Amino acid sequence: MSLRRTPRRPHLPRRTHTLLARLAPRTLRGRLSLVALTTAALLMVILTVVFNTVARHRLQREADDELRTRAAAVATTVDTRHGRVRVLETSGDRLLDTNAWIYTGGSLLERPPSGAGALTRAANALAARGGRGCTTVHGPDTVRLCAEPVPGAAARATVVTALDLGPYRSSAETLLLGSFALDAVMLACTYALTRLAVGRALRPVRTMTDQATQWSAVGSEERFAGRGRPAELAELGDSLDALLDRIRAVLRHERRLTGELSHELRTPLSRIVAELDWWRSRPRSDAETRAAHEVVAEAAQSMRTICDTLLDEARAGVPTAPGTADVPAVLHRLSDSMPTPDAVRVVVGDVPGPLTAGVPPALVERIVSPLLANAVRYARTTVTLAACRTADGIRVEVTDDGPGVPEAFTDRLFQPGKRADPADGHGGAGLGLPLARRLARSAGGEVSHDPGHGPGARFAVTLPAG
Repeated sequence: MSLRRTPRRPHLPRRTHTLLARLAPRTLRGRLSLVALTTAALLMVILTVVFNTVARHRLQREADDELRTRAAAVATTVDTRHGRVRVLETSGDRLLDTNAWIYTGGSLLERPPSGAGALTRAANALAARGGRGCTTVHGPDTVRLCAEPVPGAAARATVVTALDLGPYRSSAETLLLGSFALDAVMLACTYALTRLAVGRALRPVRTMTDQATQWSAVGSEERFAGRGRPAELAELGDSLDALLDRIRAVLRHERRLTGELSHELRTPLSRIVAELDWWRSRPRSDAETRAAHEVVAEAAQSMRTICDTLLDEARAGVPTAPGTADVPAVLHRLSDSMPTPDAVRVVVGDVPGPLTAGVPPALVERIVSPLLANAVRYARTTVTLAACRTADGIRVEVTDDGPGVPEAFTDRLFQPGKRADPADGHGGAGLGLPLARRLARSAGGEVSHDPGHGPGARFAVTLPAG
């Protein structure tokens, strides 16, 4: 019993796949431009082949017509009366010097002075076949010969004329080179115009993407429906509207969760306050005091469990005014409370005068704290906090002297759950930076990374002025 081995399908080597993947355009505009360029190139090749084939046939027909015209002119010098063929002495004798042979029957009657060798043999063969016919002789020069019977001759007479095809071949080559040049120009124009047209066509998509990103960050009620866009973009707008609705539902769920968390924290706090009021209302025994302490400790542990489970970090502050924050005071408080390794220190730079942000201090802490924790995590020796006033409001900078952000990771820096190197030994889930940006945007500010800073990393927070 023999087993048949299934033949393997041929496949490209892995290196070839990798090379093709690298050469393939990464953008939709590049891919569409490449498809248009490939299609235009195939069409140009077909048209060029057809055009040059037709042109060559046309030039050869013109050469044959020229040969027959010469043969007719030579035939006027041939006298075929009285049943014999003779050549008349006329002013047209110079035509015999331009590659013309005259035959009577199968015999050569006249030939040009230079007519010898391959051309004469080809002319003899044409005359021997009789009737009209043409042939091409290839040699140092390409020559076309055509045979034409003398009309009205009682005795059979034939005129064979020759023509150098060099000028015609030169014209054909010129047309071919011109076709190649025209093809190159047309392909370049096709590629450029396609990229331009596709770029303009995709510009509304880019605009819609930026708007969707901005609206999703703050839970805006703005939508794309009913804006008079083409059908394809209208479908995309409907999809983005559905996505924005889901994001807004998630944000509503987050706010509801925050309210529930506040309620859960108030409950054990109320137990602590009530227990302390009851304990201070009159003297208590040692047993009652210990019982009150146990209730207070249990409620405090419950609050700690809630905070550790549902909050990233509990922050508190005393605002200087409703809805405003003393930025230098917040930075100093963060630098004092942030746990740091022994080799790293947090420094607050000189602040030029009082700076007041138009957001609560707790929100400033929640925005800056993830950036500070990230800087402390990667810094080698020093983390610097700085603040200044700009034309747009207040700018807070968090700078470290660590390895910085890898260039390949900058596009995903603010994506939730993304880390440049999850195996670098540092803690974190990749949620701090996205949270800081979302909170800053909700307050009318922004969090950005400075790619030009080095060595190390620098993050900037912009907030409205108070």
